[in-house]
Amino acid sequence: MEDGALDEQIEQGIERYIDKQRQAQSTAEEKARTRSAQLAGSVRPVSPDRDHIYGNPDALVSLIEYSDFECPFCKRFHPNPKALVDGSEGQVNWIYRHFPLEFHNPLAQLEAEASECASEQGGNDGFWQYADLLYERTSSNGNGLSPDALVPLAQEIGLDEKAFETCLESGRMSARVQEDVVEGRKIGISGTPGNIIINNETGDAVPAAGALPTETLQKIVDSLM
Repeated sequence: MEDGALDEQIEQGIERYIDKQRQAQSTAEEKARTRSAQLAGSVRPVSPDRDHIYGNPDALVSLIEYSDFECPFCKRFHPNPKALVDGSEGQVNWIYRHFPLEFHNPLAQLEAEASECASEQGGNDGFWQYADLLYERTSSNGNGLSPDALVPLAQEIGLDEKAFETCLESGRMSARVQEDVVEGRKIGISGTPGNIIINNETGDAVPAAGALPTETLQKIVDSLM
């Protein structure tokens, strides 16, 4: 066999190998997407009695965020779901669930518990006001805010300082936060912000991890409407 023909055979063999690798990778990625969507579809249904809801409680579509108050990406992402909901004319709501990451603890866990104390005293509005302040004031990464600042933040939004402090020091909101963490892990959440966008009527769900821009979130919502 001449050298030219041999070289051509070698090149063809390499191309076939590369094609097979690409096909295998594509198949693996498709399986991963399918598995991710299946897990997302098993997320706990939205409940006004249990969840922190921004927007219309009866919205057709929900953006469910598993988040960490000390996560810099969550801080960057925080305005985007609000913009999505505000522009949806009641068709979309935003659900906040806790997922404090181990390497941001103990502060991330403590902040999550503090937000639950704010919710207990101030209701749904109290939670969102407190959450907004946390993201505004923290510089993130597990040491972005002094624990001593958590009670004064509650004062800023008009909550009773003593009652808030008693709630926070009791540690009784720890279990509430960890319920969200355990639930998140079961459906495949491993980082923050871990987002799932779900049509509440059909149950169709799309995982949307990361600090996605509002425009990208809107495209996913449109695909579920």
